[in-house]
Amino acid sequence: MSNNNTHEPHVFELIATSAFGLEAVLRREIEAFGLEILRSQDGRIYFSGDARAIIKANLWLRSADRVYILLGEKKVTDFDGLFNLVASIPWDKYMDVDAGYIVEAISVKSQLHSLPSIQSISEKAIIKVLSKANGLSADARLSKKGARHRIRINIQKDICAIMLDTSGDGLHKRGYRNRSVAAPIKETLAAGLILLSFFKDGRTLIDPFCGSGTIPIEAAMIARGIAPGLGRKFDSEKFRFMDAEMFKEERASAFKAINHDVEVKIYAFDADKAAIEATREHAINAGVDDLIIARRKKIEVFDPSTFEIAEDAIVITNPPYGERIGEENELRSLGYAIKKLYQANPAWSWFVITADDGFEKAVIGKPATRRRKLYNGRIKTTYYQYLGERTKK
Repeated sequence: MSNNNTHEPHVFELIATSAFGLEAVLRREIEAFGLEILRSQDGRIYFSGDARAIIKANLWLRSADRVYILLGEKKVTDFDGLFNLVASIPWDKYMDVDAGYIVEAISVKSQLHSLPSIQSISEKAIIKVLSKANGLSADARLSKKGARHRIRINIQKDICAIMLDTSGDGLHKRGYRNRSVAAPIKETLAAGLILLSFFKDGRTLIDPFCGSGTIPIEAAMIARGIAPGLGRKFDSEKFRFMDAEMFKEERASAFKAINHDVEVKIYAFDADKAAIEATREHAINAGVDDLIIARRKKIEVFDPSTFEIAEDAIVITNPPYGERIGEENELRSLGYAIKKLYQANPAWSWFVITADDGFEKAVIGKPATRRRKLYNGRIKTTYYQYLGERTKK
């Protein structure tokens, strides 16, 4: 199958999704492309854009989990209404007759709540449209051997949104992480934490609990200007209305945007040997190993004076916490070590994500300058921000 632009709509209504709490970050990323924001919801930013915008969004959005095309949206309260809504979409403009489409259903607080039934009815409507457009009988069996198309039927409070996933695998799958360690943080969330901080060229960043290196690596990629999606593929590359040459153009442009001369120091520390080995390997995979100093080091014995750490360094970290990993005594020891390091370096700015509601009082000993509710997977967390003395001025 060759890509075909004949049926391409000029402008799409697009949806970028994110972790709850990162909507403002994602909105700013989209606006930086000069794209029009249409509206916002929890975990979603709606915006308009053409085919090139779809490619740019998948290549460049750091805090987005996926990018969808909104194909239809309407209130539905029965299966006839659902069938008619799905059948009203010109599927032949988006998919070939042999498309390997997958229907995924979600229903929240809606009259239609049986997910298998929602999927089955939606598939029947899609088959009807594709069969009619290709001169086949209404009960034709389609091969589904073609390019993958993920279709999401999302019903919330009876409002049904029909969405076509342009990303494929989640955008957190950058392609550099092939080793797993305990309780990893998703790449998209790590990027969001960094974009909420003051990290930029020339600043020093420290992660004393680096795990497999996600926060340091995402920071290095931001500093170097590496598009987070540059090392992976997207389902939309095989969509019939997308232009393969346009993908090549945007990738070539992204390669040219990489800044190999950036000056930044990023320190990745962890007490676990396997974690440091994973960090080093992942940094090489991401093309940023020259920007990251990874060392096995317990925070209890960490001495900043043994490294060239700037006075106004930024700490961004995801320390162990009860629901994530670690024993109570170990966590208490780590908390004491964090407080000691914080008090000994008053010019440092700290950005800490944790599910520990007592972090401010029990660890740092005072309220954070700012705090933001975020979700790390399904765990409700808070992102505590303590500004250093020099940053406050």
